[in-house]
Amino acid sequence: MKQVIEEYLHHLKVERGLSKNSIESYTRDLMQYATFLEEEAIEEWQSVDRYHVLAFLKKLNDEGKSAATSIRMVSTLRKFHQFLRIERLTDHDPMQYVETPKKGRTLPKTLSLEEVEKIINAPDTQSILGIRDRAIFEVMYATGLRVTELITLKLDDLHLSLGLIQTIGKGDKERIIPLGDHAIKWITTYLDEARPLLADARKPTDILFLNHRGGGFTRQGIWKNLKQYVVQTGIKSEVTPHTLRHSFATHLLENGADLRVVQELLGHSDISTTQIYTHITKKRMAEVYKQYFPRA
Repeated sequence: MKQVIEEYLHHLKVERGLSKNSIESYTRDLMQYATFLEEEAIEEWQSVDRYHVLAFLKKLNDEGKSAATSIRMVSTLRKFHQFLRIERLTDHDPMQYVETPKKGRTLPKTLSLEEVEKIINAPDTQSILGIRDRAIFEVMYATGLRVTELITLKLDDLHLSLGLIQTIGKGDKERIIPLGDHAIKWITTYLDEARPLLADARKPTDILFLNHRGGGFTRQGIWKNLKQYVVQTGIKSEVTPHTLRHSFATHLLENGADLRVVQELLGHSDISTTQIYTHITKKRMAEVYKQYFPRA
């Protein structure tokens, strides 16, 4: 059986012109497949059926192989068995009814409420930049804004008397987001005590949050600023502006918020995008159960 694999690899190299790395990848996958079939006492490719393929894929899963590995393997086997049919080495294709595994969605990293509090409280609010940074973190966590939405906020987007902020998100969709008391307090403090001193009278701008030169932030600027405070707090996990957005959504759901409401707040056009956060809260629920339930 492995001789046929060698013929297929030669075909890929000579007739298809695949790269050395691709050939090596095909070789590893197919030799692993052939070894499994030999262990199952399969002596010829004609005898391989759909159930042998499914058993092989299950073995990979049991060994803890990633979804990406299984997806690649299915692709390899699909092409290989098509080759066997074309070359008339078999009269059937066992891959015909084998579905390609779906790639699992990576759960976004989130912070605990205590970690969020550490970051929000990290800036020195006795300084102008500290007041600004405190206001930025309060807004990020209170609204779940994307970093691009944050840095493009304008003074006219604030409706502090109503406790609201408006933004233009993906697809030029406008949404209105409520602000908590803490965020309103620190935005007001920033507007009264810090922004007038950061603003450059020679280059007036209506951008809400200003850097030390009096201009608007870049995405990278917000990220670097946040990273400095994360290091200062001693939090070891990687934290990005998007981490605060994920934490905002997760904490809302953990405290009983409706999924549709969270969808609106985040500006997701499809609720399936928001549903990933339900997986996080269920995971957290399971962890708490195992930790505190005496018979878990």
